[in-house]
Amino acid sequence: MNVKLKTPLSKEDTKQLKTGDIVYISGTIYTARDRAHQRILKEGSPVNLEGAVIFHAGPIIKTIETGEGADYKIVAVGPTTSTRMNPYQPDVLKLGINAIIGKGGMDSETADALVENDAVYLAAVGGCAALYVKSINKVKGVNWIDLGIPEAIWELEVKDFGPLIVAMDSEGNNLYEEVRKKVNTS
Repeated sequence: MNVKLKTPLSKEDTKQLKTGDIVYISGTIYTARDRAHQRILKEGSPVNLEGAVIFHAGPIIKTIETGEGADYKIVAVGPTTSTRMNPYQPDVLKLGINAIIGKGGMDSETADALVENDAVYLAAVGGCAALYVKSINKVKGVNWIDLGIPEAIWELEVKDFGPLIVAMDSEGNNLYEEVRKKVNTS
């Protein structure tokens, strides 16, 4: 099933999604990698995470100096391997996040946290950084730029961002585990 969603996502939005569904997101998404996840847990989030979509990505950003300060243009944005966030993701999910975008899946603790929080993991296709950037209307803001461009939390306004595949749903279904089982029984 193809599904178009608008942020912030509701629990009803994510509970309807099943593994294998194709999703496109419009609204605001936030990039966050491991250092941002660590800092969120230590200091709290600089953005409202209720109903949020977090994208495990380190974008390539061009800084444009204006008379009023810096402006940013996103050049490319592709998914980071999500396993890097495994130590932090279950606790970060408790802060209200309803969807994670990344690549490669996540561990069983995060899978359990997805179920507990009625959230989903959406797989982005690696190597499609130039494709995904076409769905980004603008960079709305940046937080924690002191972490460096790839590790900062970038606030992105997107329209029909995708395609994204529901790889781990809120009922505990996991495409990665299904594939592993098939490979191991072959």
